Amino acid sequence: MRISLQFTCKYRISFAPSYVFTITPKMLVNTKTNRIINQVMKGGSIGYIVAGKFYSLARLKESLETIPKDNSCPF
Repeated sequence: MRISLQFTCKYRISFAPSYVFTITPKMLVNTKTNRIINQVMKGGSIGYIVAGKFYSLARLKESLETIPKDNSCPF
């Protein structure tokens, strides 16, 4: 059985553009592997493991950027 989900993404991480944050519900998703990344706690800091390395929420907020719109479609 397969379940399809659609998420609206607004922000991505500047140093890892394949990781995007969804609007509702607020989650981190890897668009290459189509997996939801779980929030973890390490050493008293809350954050995510991005590309095999732990980043706290404070550090991730500094490196967020909005996803640019693709205007290559002529329609």
